[in-house]
Amino acid sequence: MDFSIFAILTQDGVASGAVYVLLALALVLVFSITRVIFIPLGEFVAFGALTMASLQAGTSPGSALLLLVLGVATFLRDIYGILRSPAGQVNRGRALSMSFVKFVLLPAIVVGVARSVEGTIMPTLLQLLLTFVIVVPMGPMLYRLAFQSLAESSVLVLLIVAVAVHLVMLGVGLVMFGAEGSRTEPFSSAVFSMGTLTVSGQSIVVIVAALLLIGALYLYFDRTLSGKALRATAVNRRGAQLVGIGTTAAGRLAFMLASLIGTLCGVLIAPITTVYYDSGFLMALKGFVGAIIGGLASYPLAALGSLLVGLLEAYSSFYASALKEVIVFTLIIPVLLWRSIRHPHVEEGEA
Repeated sequence: MDFSIFAILTQDGVASGAVYVLLALALVLVFSITRVIFIPLGEFVAFGALTMASLQAGTSPGSALLLLVLGVATFLRDIYGILRSPAGQVNRGRALSMSFVKFVLLPAIVVGVARSVEGTIMPTLLQLLLTFVIVVPMGPMLYRLAFQSLAESSVLVLLIVAVAVHLVMLGVGLVMFGAEGSRTEPFSSAVFSMGTLTVSGQSIVVIVAALLLIGALYLYFDRTLSGKALRATAVNRRGAQLVGIGTTAAGRLAFMLASLIGTLCGVLIAPITTVYYDSGFLMALKGFVGAIIGGLASYPLAALGSLLVGLLEAYSSFYASALKEVIVFTLIIPVLLWRSIRHPHVEEGEA
């Protein structure tokens, strides 16, 4: 391997690693706050990419209809919970009205907008905005429907539910988008040459977007009241409840941030590689390897681990392309062995 090939592989590894860093941060965020290993995160990557591809093709994405279906299901769940609550008649009416607006009326408007732009090609910024409006709200809706009532269950129960949600969303993705993959237009078609090395503008967009989002998350958790509430919930869920922090609202917010990150990763990688309805699962698994390196608790270690995964994948594709996935996932074995030796097993609830 000469220097030019090494530089190209490093460029690809850093760009892929930037996406894995974001996915790892989303997984750590959700697990530290809700104890859910968010396996369906990969579906948000695929849904984001394929929704953007549908809009660029001038067709109405099926994910818009899925948003309305999830919204109606969430509204029905809210009706059951509100009618069982001891609140007064006026408060119940107000709560039901707000729930109807959030989970039925607004998604119906989004579906109408998606249908109205069918056959037209919108500007890229509007396509991006509509993609986020369609996909991101599915995160907190999934939390309400599948995980909120199980918030105090064991990690194993939450993992089983997460696997079930992943399988359902995988099947829904196949129905909505079909088995054929799609690729979107790049955000930048510029090419920069530095000697023998050529750097694509899209790779720079991916890296810069990842850095900006990481910086925004740092400022959010360090400077805002809701961000500090999320940090408190992650440190000690029971203590956060005792001081008046709504852990249910924290869980919804964590899922919304995770779905936002997943959707962003989808639209960033769609111009680089063809995305299928099940492509996000493998990407999320690689982010999960990085999260495991960070112990599903440390954001800096998870970021460094994900960057290592991206570089290892790139170099492995040169030396043994058929085994690159095996090599990447084998990395988790020594990490788990080292952690099992250094940190004795503690029963859940004893920490």
